Amino acid sequence: MAKSEAPQAPTEIARVLDWKGAATNAMALIAPGAFLWITYQAQVGLTVPSGASCANDMWAGILVALGLALLTALSYAELAKIYPEAGFAGCVYFAEKAFIDDQKLKRAGPESMARIAKLITGWAAHLFYWVYPGVMVAFMGTLASYVYGAITGGTMTIMWELVIAWVFAFAVGYIAYKGVAGSTAANMWGNVIQWVTLTIFSVLAIAYRWINPDHATNWAFSGGFDIVKFHSVQGVLVQATVAILILVGFESCTSLSAETKEPEKNIPKAIIVALIVQCVFAYMFEYWAANYMVSDKLVGSVPVPAVAAVAAVPMSVSAAGVTTAAVAAVAAAPATTKAVYGFDAMAASSAPIGDMMVRLGDSFFGHLGFIMMIIMAITVAIAVVGTTLACYNTAVRVTAGMAEDRELPAFLGFIHLKNKSPHTAIWLLVAVSCVIATIGCQSVDGLTGITLASNFGTFVLYGSVCIWTFIAYKKRKDFNAFKHAIIPLGGLILNILMCWGVIYLYTIGNADSQLEAKIFFYIAGGWFLVWFLYLFFTSTLKSHGMKMISVIIRPDSLDNLADALNREELVQGMTVSEVKGFGRTKGSKTDDTPTKVKFLDKVRVDVVVNTWDVPHVIDVMKEVLYTGNKGDGKIFVLETTEAVRVRTGETGVVAV
Repeated sequence: MAKSEAPQAPTEIARVLDWKGAATNAMALIAPGAFLWITYQAQVGLTVPSGASCANDMWAGILVALGLALLTALSYAELAKIYPEAGFAGCVYFAEKAFIDDQKLKRAGPESMARIAKLITGWAAHLFYWVYPGVMVAFMGTLASYVYGAITGGTMTIMWELVIAWVFAFAVGYIAYKGVAGSTAANMWGNVIQWVTLTIFSVLAIAYRWINPDHATNWAFSGGFDIVKFHSVQGVLVQATVAILILVGFESCTSLSAETKEPEKNIPKAIIVALIVQCVFAYMFEYWAANYMVSDKLVGSVPVPAVAAVAAVPMSVSAAGVTTAAVAAVAAAPATTKAVYGFDAMAASSAPIGDMMVRLGDSFFGHLGFIMMIIMAITVAIAVVGTTLACYNTAVRVTAGMAEDRELPAFLGFIHLKNKSPHTAIWLLVAVSCVIATIGCQSVDGLTGITLASNFGTFVLYGSVCIWTFIAYKKRKDFNAFKHAIIPLGGLILNILMCWGVIYLYTIGNADSQLEAKIFFYIAGGWFLVWFLYLFFTSTLKSHGMKMISVIIRPDSLDNLADALNREELVQGMTVSEVKGFGRTKGSKTDDTPTKVKFLDKVRVDVVVNTWDVPHVIDVMKEVLYTGNKGDGKIFVLETTEAVRVRTGETGVVAV
């Protein structure tokens, strides 16, 4: 894409990242060191609609999700090449620009397909990026509860679990508030720590199977190939609907294009590098190693149902006709447990990877398992900080981009003068994360439900981007059928399949699956309703509202400004006044403050436009008027409540 030779207005955001910096932030969001620990329990406990376990399809489900992610990543990379100016908006900008270019529009209208595509993408992106941090905050509370139980043998109350989660949310929010440079440094160290930890864990897990120090006789898988093969189509699909959570994040590079040097080169590279390093090398290896060591030596316990306890007690009827022994058995049933092994034990544990590390440490190093588990838990906490921080950074930048485009409230786009971060959006996201985490900390069903809501947003977002890739390239000279049609089509099909899996497989499943689906529907449906109502009312106001734009400029800039506004078909007329005035320099053209104010000859241009066109008019004015010298001008936007065309009697926007 050719770069303009005209002077460019400075932006508020400094370009401080290269491809390695952008990839580092994306890799922190993917965070294999966090997700092996915090999602393995959910994955090992998944069932198909019939109620049968599909834990043996865990690795295959990740493989399918990885295929989806890879096809989508290639689509993102292609869009990033031709739209390096996307800035904070990222995927939302891609959606709008693809249709503008395809239909050769000057800008998107209120009811144009370009705007509709932008709003669909924005809804999905916010469902994904604004729910995901809440999932991570809930995971941190759960992790703290597990560690507390391992150390004390007691159970942490839900209130303390929530307090820890909330404090964590605000702490990470503060790091995001300090700006992207500090975030990148923190994320780099987090990535290195989790890579070292996972390598040690994976090597020990493989060695455990080969050496078999505990003389296990019953392994969950017969061998390495049994782990990777597909056992059932339904099982693979169910696993993939959850596995996508561990793979998302590669696309977050696109929201950093405003802070990345040469984004047309570095952003596409960062997308692919982040996915390959974290997903192909880290996830596929560590999950294979973890499953490879599962055996009957991993032991857990589950409660025995009351009816089972009653069935085991001889009948004894009292005078009142009540079986006294059975009553006693029912009372004792909640405390009755039975031992489970292998995958069943992992599903019953709140942190199966922690249990595995205890087993590995005790088997290879005497009684160091507990200490090794605590060390690994600390590294997991560091990784959770990284993934939450990276998602905060991505989420608020997409929001700020849409606010800058006047699609969301303006306060969400406020940039901190010193830290250069969207600070108001950050603190609002922190509050939302605390609310979502409160749901997730209540139960495993709550945690899975909010995870499904985030994942559904991911599938809709990724599928949409695949469509926008084809739209953006289909009329370009550099269109390639494989890269711009076949790959996006494959990604779209897989994303649609995942959406179907979330909606269908969970709604027809057992009671737990249906509860998880209900939580997902409440979150996704509620967000859709809020999004629709807000955009409906704001779109109506923009289509029928008016604003006056008043700009003070140099006299010699008038003709260029008038020509540009007419060329873009943004105004039907303008009022021009010769004025005098001064600004910050008191009329001086140097940096020295004069002792006496000097009034300079200026021109004031007033135009009244449809509210929808305000940002486009301002963009044109900024582009035409900027020279980089003092006195380029100032733009003011004023409320206009009414307009009347005297000759016809027309009122409102039609009179303009």
